[in-house]
Amino acid sequence: MKKIIFILLLTTQFFFAQTGFDRGNYLYQKARYEEAIKEYESVLASQQHSSELYFNLGNCYYKLNKVAPAIYNYEKALVLNPDDAEITNNLKFAQKLQIDEIKDIPTVGFSKMVQDFTSIFHYNTWAWISIGLSTLFLLFFIGYYFSQITLSKRIFFFGMFVLVFLLLMSVSAAISEKNDFKNERPAIVFAEMTLVKSEPQKASNTVFTLHEGTKVFVLEELENWKKIQLTDGTEGWIEKTAIKEVK
Repeated sequence: MKKIIFILLLTTQFFFAQTGFDRGNYLYQKARYEEAIKEYESVLASQQHSSELYFNLGNCYYKLNKVAPAIYNYEKALVLNPDDAEITNNLKFAQKLQIDEIKDIPTVGFSKMVQDFTSIFHYNTWAWISIGLSTLFLLFFIGYYFSQITLSKRIFFFGMFVLVFLLLMSVSAAISEKNDFKNERPAIVFAEMTLVKSEPQKASNTVFTLHEGTKVFVLEELENWKKIQLTDGTEGWIEKTAIKEVK
């Protein structure tokens, strides 16, 4: 009986989530963006998450010229679906509404080569590539073990070495991307304007000023303050209520 009730609760929750999502889509098409936001938020309140939901929320806020919530929801959508070109494109449009122009400092040398290589795919994709390479290695091993022809044995033997090398690279890339994902703490400035301090206290010197929509990365936290870093490497302390972490 308890199992039946549990299933019914899950089914009901899913039904209402879908209904809220569909109502939100309908209201968005009618340009009733604030009402659509309420419907989408009701879905989030029921613990239902998806890249489509965050993407649609981002679109609503963008239509209302609300920079920070738009960028925040696009970033949330990209966390769940990092390879979606449409989300990335809409995020770029939203970022054009920002006041702050923060430059990216590119990595150089060997670190850049490694980063460029590992970032080709999401860590889940690298994991699937590793599984595929493992399967190919097993097939090559079977071919080597049962082959009676010398040339075939040599081909399978050489192929196994190549596959092991590729497998190690893909596993390393997956681990590297996974660690970067876990350690990275992106956040969006929601305050219309906020002062970034040199120390975690209001009486300290102001390092620079940030405006809504700017993306920062949280390094550490101390009481009501968070130490952040910009994409240009600049660091400072900001009140935790001024930003909202994406993950």
